Amino acid sequence: MTDGNPALHFDPDRRFPAALPASGAWRVGDPVGKRKFATVCCERPFVLEGGGVLPQIDIAYETWGTLNEDRSNAVLVCHALTGDAHAAGSMGPGHPSDGWWNNLIGPGKAIDTDRFFVVCSNVLGGCQGSTGPSSINPETGSPYGPTFPQVTIRDIVRAQYMLMEKLGLGAWCSVVGGSMGGMQVLEWGAMYPRHVRSLVPVATAASASPMQVGWSAVERLAISQDPKWRDGWYYDAADGDGPSQGLALAREISQITYRTSEVFDARFGREVYDPRTEFEQWGRFQVESYLDHHGQKLVRRFDANSFLVLSKAMDLHDLGRGRGGLAKVLGSFRMPVLTASITSDVLYPPYQQAEIYKLIEDGGGSCAYHIVESPQGHDGFLLESAALGPLIASVLRQATSF
Repeated sequence: MTDGNPALHFDPDRRFPAALPASGAWRVGDPVGKRKFATVCCERPFVLEGGGVLPQIDIAYETWGTLNEDRSNAVLVCHALTGDAHAAGSMGPGHPSDGWWNNLIGPGKAIDTDRFFVVCSNVLGGCQGSTGPSSINPETGSPYGPTFPQVTIRDIVRAQYMLMEKLGLGAWCSVVGGSMGGMQVLEWGAMYPRHVRSLVPVATAASASPMQVGWSAVERLAISQDPKWRDGWYYDAADGDGPSQGLALAREISQITYRTSEVFDARFGREVYDPRTEFEQWGRFQVESYLDHHGQKLVRRFDANSFLVLSKAMDLHDLGRGRGGLAKVLGSFRMPVLTASITSDVLYPPYQQAEIYKLIEDGGGSCAYHIVESPQGHDGFLLESAALGPLIASVLRQATSF
């Protein structure tokens, strides 16, 4: 027999006030917003590092500022796991949230759009306009779903290089990004050193650590264990009938790793969400409500299959793979590099950025290393714009001086 008291039973649907979409991916027919689109690979298939093949690649991107006459002022901004091309600007049709680096990109800001032509593209495998699992496979007329091949950071960067050529650019003044964006920055230095004049990898790693892989694996399991994931075939599901619970849980796990105990203590303490249910088994603390809020937000703008693909791409990240090791690769960098750590970052600890600095310097390159004092954890690369802004601006000034 089961007890009829709802307080004794966990009802996942009680966590969210309304049915969530099966996928938050941007689809053809949705508001375009500020996106632009480029087909960067259509004359021949795009063969991925792992052996998969895509018959065509479309890249969604946004731009800010004006390209100068000699095309020397272009800056590429690379986004993190759940980011997209909307790095700056306000929310509105086609953009469910404000730009994720609003405080750093714009007129007079660190990445000054009065001086630079700034580009940010949605990564290959993403879900906000670039080719990814939610895109239509031209060979079948249906979404790729779980048949979308696994991409790597190197594949993502190769697609960005094709976009660079499509835009008529010969080089980037700088490539800038944090977390997964920082992985892309480092791959630009390894793959296309003649096409980048400076690099700014923030709160990132030259190769994914076992701890990072462990967290990512658990997040992917949260999605795959959702019965509504349907092995990745959920794009025709009604609202509330897709893998929203699994994707939300994956986000909640990651959100814990992005912040710190200090921040949670200060913001939530031991406050309960509803005092009437404090002593019920499934009564919630305020921190649980906060995590559910972030889970719900992600489900409305992201796609479960893209999360799986990009999370695995981060695990596969190893700058030294097939190149003779990290020391050889980073030791070959000859463009100015700036890397920065967030002191409280437990997901990408400062030792990983210190390693980037040391191996570049040991190889005869030039790398500046800065430590940003912050309690914000990994999210500090998004939140500590007052500290990071001057550092990034200094690199851009250096890159335009020669």
